[in-house]
Amino acid sequence: MADMPDDTTLLTIGELARLTGLTVKTIRYWSDEGLVPPADRTPAGYRLYGPDALLRLGLVRTLRDLDVDLATVHRVLASELTLAEVAEAHAAALGTRIRAMQSHRAVLRMVARRGTTTPEEIELMHKLARLSDTERRTLINDFIDDTFRGLDPGPDFLPMLRGAMPELPAEPSRQQIEAWVELAELVQDQGFRAGLRRAAAAQARSAAEVGTPPGDASRAVAALLTDRVAAAVASGITPGSPDARPVLDELVGAYAELIGRTDGPEFRRWLLTCLEASTDARYERYWQLLGTINDWPTADASPTGTAEAAAWLIQALRAG
Repeated sequence: MADMPDDTTLLTIGELARLTGLTVKTIRYWSDEGLVPPADRTPAGYRLYGPDALLRLGLVRTLRDLDVDLATVHRVLASELTLAEVAEAHAAALGTRIRAMQSHRAVLRMVARRGTTTPEEIELMHKLARLSDTERRTLINDFIDDTFRGLDPGPDFLPMLRGAMPELPAEPSRQQIEAWVELAELVQDQGFRAGLRRAAAAQARSAAEVGTPPGDASRAVAALLTDRVAAAVASGITPGSPDARPVLDELVGAYAELIGRTDGPEFRRWLLTCLEASTDARYERYWQLLGTINDWPTADASPTGTAEAAAWLIQALRAG
């Protein structure tokens, strides 16, 4: 390693390059930009630099390695900005870039996982991933307004939906971004909207026919449904098998008791019609995606969690 110069030594651009490890071309460029001005020139016009040039070059190189632009480097060297101010500003900018890159990565991984995807779909996914918090809320509210316009799904249903908005954190994970894009696509799916509208209409008809059971009682039957079906599935009991009969009878009896009816063929036909009209697995998926986006505990990710269990019960009713 070359010896460090004393306070009076003037250095050529080549000597600076040897001492710093920078190229002559880089030092000349920064010198031309006024970042490292020469202290003197030789009779032949070659630049000479004082020992302070080493410190300036070190600072310039560090700031440029951190992607600080030349105009800002100028201001730091002129003491117009402190290093702390520059660091804070660029840390914030870097955070924004990181979030954008996370969004791009999530979209690319979704494209790779889906396989065949059109350029229009890729552009849509990219756009959805970049929506602001306000734009996300607007999208969900438009979905709710359009899907349930003119229906009366009960006093608590719409406030529940509007109170559960997707809220991505400042630094969302890949899973959260992917969940948001999937949710945004889902709520724009006309088939999903139509299915939910049919389900809401069916529930409204059911309420008109048999009334609205107390919330606690309804939740108890929903819990019974998921528990009994989970146990049946774990035991390998299929909906159409003879072993499914006791499970079916218990569940139908619970539904009949819930609304004050008597179990029998007529009631089972009515219950099957209601379940077929009001069960959509995509509604449960809606809440699962919200849970991922908002980082909810698993138990809170869906208000029902009964879609798969209801599908089992529907098949059992059809077979019975």
